Parts: sequence; C-alpha cells; structure tokens
Amino acid sequence: MSGTTRSSADLDPRRRRTLFRAWHRGIREMDLIMGRFADAEIGDLSEEELTQFEALIEVPDRDLFRWLTGEDATPENYDTPVYRRLKSFHRHDAPIHN
Repeated sequence: MSGTTRSSADLDPRRRRTLFRAWHRGIREMDLIMGRFADAEIGDLSEEELTQFEALIEVPDRDLFRWLTGEDATPENYDTPVYRRLKSFHRHDAPIHN
C-alpha cells in the first residue's frame, strides 16, 4: 500500500488536511501507522479528538514511534484517548504492512 485508500471528498478542509498530513509524515512506517488510522477514523473523530490527533501529527516521527512501540514512555500530555486508540488500532505482534 502506498497511500490512502479513503476518499476525502466527504471531508471538511481541516480533516482533508489532517488526512494528507497523516500519510506524509516523513518515514514510511509512520505514514502507515498514522495514515491507516486516519483512513479508518478521520470521519468519526469529534473536534476535540481531531485536535488531539493533530497534536500527535506534530510529534517527531522517532519520538512517536518509540512511544507506540513502548520503547519510551509516552509523555502524560500526549497520553490522550486518541493516542490510546491509535496505539490499539495496530497489532504489535505483526508487521504493519500485513
């Protein structure tokens, strides 16, 4: 998979921008983690949840990846309900491209 499979036609401009940014992180692993989550959830996120997701998009790839894999502790200010949904969205016992 090389990018989003979700149409953005039904999304408002803020969600379109967030979906694009989720798929264009910088490292491919984070594109897949953030992008797949955004494909599945972006249309259902509340405004507050969208704000939390946008904050996660601002986190450098290396830091966010280490939090998601448990290599580093997640800072309290980023340990939000959306972060926990993102973390549980992906199985950690299999490659992310299955």
